[in-house]
Amino acid sequence: MFHVEQDLPDSLREAAEEIFGDRLELALAYGRSLATAGVERGLIGPREAPRLWERHILNCAVLGELVDRDATVVDIGSGAGLPGIPLAIARPDLRVTLVEPLLRRTKYLAEIVEELELGVAIVRGRAEQPGVLKEAGGADYVTSRAVAPLEKLAQWSLPLVHTGGQFIAIKGSSAQEEIDRSAEALRRLGAGSVEVVQCGEDLLPTPTTVVRATRESKRTLRQR
Repeated sequence: MFHVEQDLPDSLREAAEEIFGDRLELALAYGRSLATAGVERGLIGPREAPRLWERHILNCAVLGELVDRDATVVDIGSGAGLPGIPLAIARPDLRVTLVEPLLRRTKYLAEIVEELELGVAIVRGRAEQPGVLKEAGGADYVTSRAVAPLEKLAQWSLPLVHTGGQFIAIKGSSAQEEIDRSAEALRRLGAGSVEVVQCGEDLLPTPTTVVRATRESKRTLRQR
């Protein structure tokens, strides 16, 4: 059994207070859960526990900079709740739905959502399944983190947002290269205004790199 606990580093406390405000205690509780139950249940690697705040919790929560007030957000491939739960803690005005296909992960998500008393819905399934589309579709935003290559991600994400909605995917330093490689496929899938943006530039040691795109077409084509 792992018994790893990582408190908020002093160097990140000011950023965390700015991002979470009076809900910082909820974020701290979530961090403790990830570092203990999350590791024990194989949702977070043991090596990630010492860097949960910089690489996971704060890295995800700053997505709130890109989301309008009172929006609906669907987080696909949510896993241990990243980025959906940090976003829901930082932005209680949002209506967040976590989509995750694996039973053991959805069990953890249900437990932590209940423990933190978050108004977050959980849907078990894959983003591309008709039942998920019926239950969670029509959102303002779809979020994701380390789920799939950009073309596949767009194929899954765009049907879940309404026309004019956006998908915002956390990516790495090669985000623009991914966009360039997938430009034609993204166009066919109905994605417009595809761009790389940085979140948390004034708060985090390493800003979060995000690919953001708007759904321009009412019809999303299947990948050939």
